[in-house]
Amino acid sequence: MASRIFARRFVATSRLGSAMPRIALPQRSLVRLYSTSSDTPPLLQKLKGDLKTAMRAKDAARLSVLRSIMSATLNASKGPNPIHTDVQLVALLRKTQRASLDAAKEFKDAGREDLAQKEEEQAQIMEEYVAGSGVQVLSEQELKALVTEAVESAKSAGVAPKALVGDVMKRLAGALEGKDVDRKELANMVRQLAEAA
Repeated sequence: MASRIFARRFVATSRLGSAMPRIALPQRSLVRLYSTSSDTPPLLQKLKGDLKTAMRAKDAARLSVLRSIMSATLNASKGPNPIHTDVQLVALLRKTQRASLDAAKEFKDAGREDLAQKEEEQAQIMEEYVAGSGVQVLSEQELKALVTEAVESAKSAGVAPKALVGDVMKRLAGALEGKDVDRKELANMVRQLAEAA
């Protein structure tokens, strides 16, 4: 028989000592499932490989960066917005990089140059991964040109001023697909250009 289920038989006794009917319970087997799906972003696969290399080389700074990114990726997978693309992973790297640079500034203000240098080194490692990711990064001028064009087309289509920001964001969604753009900065830029126009 290809699939056998092994059962344990337990005999339960009452207080008086009389035997209760036997109950067959299936034995639970522990199985660990590993994801072998191809939906893992290529940059994440590279980071996992680099994590092993950093462990072997005992590169503490790179190891710290990679572990924090892996942890953040795992946390994101448990939430409503798991990371499925390199663009999402680059956005996470940028967010973590900004946090490291902010921490470095605070350490410098507190007179802790050693900790500031450590944070700056980690931010530099993150920048290396962002640069090598292959994700297109738009300059501020390119982004401003796209936003201006979207605002003009929305106004010419007769969109109400109150709905202008939302309409422009929808128009930009397709143009910005697959590009590294900070959504908060984009929204602020759209608001400024919509109010000015």
